[in-house]
Amino acid sequence: MIAPTTTARAAALVAGVLLLAGCTSSTPSDPAGTADASASTPSSSSTADAALAASTCVADPDAAIAAGKTAQPTGELPADLVSSLDAAAQAAFDLGASPGAIVGVQTPEGKWTKAYGLADPVAGTPMEVGMHTRIASLTKMYTGTILLQLAQEGKLSLDDTIDTYVDGIPNGDSITLTELANMTSGVNTYTANEAFITEYFADPTASFTPDELVTATVDVSPAAEPGERFLYSNGNTVILGEVIEEVTGRAFADELQERILDPLELTSTVWPGESAAMPEPFARGFTLNGDEAEATGAPTDSTDWNPSWAWTAGELISTTDDLLTMGRALGTGAGILDDATQKLRLESFLDPSQSPPAPGAGGYGLQMGCGQGWVGHAGELSGYNTTQFYDTATDTTVSVQTNSDVASGGCENSPTLQDDPGDEICAVSAVRIFVGLSGVLGETYQPPPRS
Repeated sequence: MIAPTTTARAAALVAGVLLLAGCTSSTPSDPAGTADASASTPSSSSTADAALAASTCVADPDAAIAAGKTAQPTGELPADLVSSLDAAAQAAFDLGASPGAIVGVQTPEGKWTKAYGLADPVAGTPMEVGMHTRIASLTKMYTGTILLQLAQEGKLSLDDTIDTYVDGIPNGDSITLTELANMTSGVNTYTANEAFITEYFADPTASFTPDELVTATVDVSPAAEPGERFLYSNGNTVILGEVIEEVTGRAFADELQERILDPLELTSTVWPGESAAMPEPFARGFTLNGDEAEATGAPTDSTDWNPSWAWTAGELISTTDDLLTMGRALGTGAGILDDATQKLRLESFLDPSQSPPAPGAGGYGLQMGCGQGWVGHAGELSGYNTTQFYDTATDTTVSVQTNSDVASGGCENSPTLQDDPGDEICAVSAVRIFVGLSGVLGETYQPPPRS
């Protein structure tokens, strides 16, 4: 096993809230309901440029949007498809390093869910569909949706610079909301702040305020000039959370409830706030992050670690049914965005391998990733790994929840329980399982490389 060094712990925490969806993990130089239909369409010069180019990741945005206007059946998927999906999920689960997993698939043919392994390996409690897990950086897509709703309503413009709403951000007079949303702002992630990392690991149950997170971000920013390159940063989304609160005059949690959770009836999706408590039933989470794991080399139960350090970048808790509902809404815009705004989002993906990033076949867009036509996100938070993706070509939604963020395979840097040089892929469990399922359902998703 690779014991996490101080540097590796910081790197693990960077990925820990947020594993990129559909784009390379390196940088080019080193890497209320739906708003009124009469509301204005969001404006952004950079996203408009992206819209002018044919979207090769989402081949037909209009078809994806149209799909959301029809209801999907709630019956079971055909038995032969279920058999193939189950085999793929089981094989990938067996290669992973998570005690348990919950899988959900929804297609125009029906729905299938299944749980694997254990929710609590100490007590021997089996994993069950409907258990809550922390969904980490999937939270970003919810935050980005609220930002787009506000733009749709004319309450802000995606071309606005961040200093219009939040003071003290380096280069704030030139960084646009679009650049914060698509990770090209040059704002660094606060998990690159050594003092922050030390404080967090000293007491992972402690609560952090959004202002503290922004301060930790500012202290290590800028890492690049605005628009220069792609840089995945928790700080971007935390700053956007503060924009949402400034524009609405309300707590982010209240906007989330009114704009997304209530309209979509996501009754099992929870914003924990200052509390670290998990709603029943839940799966216990295990990680190799933290001082205890570093000292013992064994996974630590991180179920009760406080997620406030991730705020609008990774604090949400959810269940399979809610993830499937939200995944389709994110892919089609149904119930959350009007058609014009959703099309803008589906055409916003930038290829981060170019400098500066440009429209391409897959990459990161407005708080959402795309790869091989699958739009969504993956996320890690100490003890949990989740994927939520929608296939724009087949109207298919897939979610995978696991109760470990420990990687497996031929990993050189990521902490693992046992290295397997014979396995050329280094991956976390939910990503492994999603890749297997995607191959059965359509085009195989290709995750960004992990070392």
